[in-house]
Amino acid sequence: MLNILTAARRRVQRTFFGWWIVLSACVLQSLNQGLLGQGFTIYLLPLQAEFHWSRALLASGKALTQIESGILGPVEGWLADRFGPRPVVMVGTVLLGAGFILLSTIQSIEMFFVAFLVISAGSGLGGFLPLSVGVINWFVRKRSLALGIALAGGGLGGVIVPAVAWSVTTHGWRVTALASGFVVWLIGIPLSLLLRHKPEKYGYLPDGDRPASSEGRQQEYLTANPAPQATAQADDSFSTMEALRTRAFWLISMGHASAVLTVSAVSLHLAPHLVQQLGISLEAAGGIVALMLMLSVVGRVVGGFLADRTNKRVLLVACMLSHAIGILMLAYATSIVQVFLFAIFHGMAWGARVPAQGAIRAEYFGRKSIGLILGLASVLVTVASISAPIFAGWLADLRGDYRLAFTILAIFTAFGSLFFAFASKPVRKPHPAAKGAAIR
Repeated sequence: MLNILTAARRRVQRTFFGWWIVLSACVLQSLNQGLLGQGFTIYLLPLQAEFHWSRALLASGKALTQIESGILGPVEGWLADRFGPRPVVMVGTVLLGAGFILLSTIQSIEMFFVAFLVISAGSGLGGFLPLSVGVINWFVRKRSLALGIALAGGGLGGVIVPAVAWSVTTHGWRVTALASGFVVWLIGIPLSLLLRHKPEKYGYLPDGDRPASSEGRQQEYLTANPAPQATAQADDSFSTMEALRTRAFWLISMGHASAVLTVSAVSLHLAPHLVQQLGISLEAAGGIVALMLMLSVVGRVVGGFLADRTNKRVLLVACMLSHAIGILMLAYATSIVQVFLFAIFHGMAWGARVPAQGAIRAEYFGRKSIGLILGLASVLVTVASISAPIFAGWLADLRGDYRLAFTILAIFTAFGSLFFAFASKPVRKPHPAAKGAAIR
């Protein structure tokens, strides 16, 4: 027994620390998505029944998460670049837990909005962007796979959704929100302590390479943490302003926004649509949400593996078309079989697209300012995140179902594949008289 424990301890010590950051990010993402991003769809009908608020109004409250993320995105990215992900995620985790506890006490629409302001601040600071920056900084060759595993937590959070549905049905939404706040604190705060800034600061190189074995990749390592002797010519990372001047930055951002149209609308309105369209129970709808998210886990790992070995743009185009097919199946579903097909097409596409998007940005623009670049890109994505759920809720209130809303969003997402198709890698041309670059 002692020998087994000793061997296990040695194996842990030999594991590249970047993988512990990936594990921490995975669990933190699962909490964020399981309790809020996907789990909040379970709260929609009980809140509507108690307060008689419209679905569009409830979607507006949820949209505060995206609004605040868009406003804070550049700040979150800059903070993650400057101080590393650990303090940023720690503050976010505290706020997220406090927001859920506040949500459990609301009695008015004003307090609902206040609670979501706190929740959205915590979700942004403790979620996708700073966690992605942390993983990107610790990996180069295995970046897509590492991102896929880390962000698979967003899908693994689907395991939590049936528990949220059971708790809301059995104990009520207030008890569920209160318990969620304490769960976030008890699990999230210790995990945030595992996060670290750039590996060079701790004597590592990305991917766990030793200096002698990474001669062909020294240039990218130096761009993120340049040594005093590094010259300007050795720096291939784009500055934030240089990235903003490229077509690729805007095309990737618009493609991302097109995908988020379907993801954000489905995330909020899936359970009400299934309950009303097919007449299934809220618990069964929670099970469909969980299935979709678990398939996205498979998609993120498989997509991360493929993105490290294939053309990322081709993979992203395929994901966008799969999104569109999936949501059309959902819109016109008359049987549970069609709903399962939706979960496969949409879940796998969602999963594979996420690590490919982060990896292609890091590949195009380098690691030096990747946090702020991701943060600025989130502003455009936020427009889609806000508008799609409200639009779907408004049209459902008007027509009595989500069919037309989902159809329109599917068409926009299909056309959005063209943005990724034309997002070729930008070329950074050194200026003969300055450190800057001319970007075509």
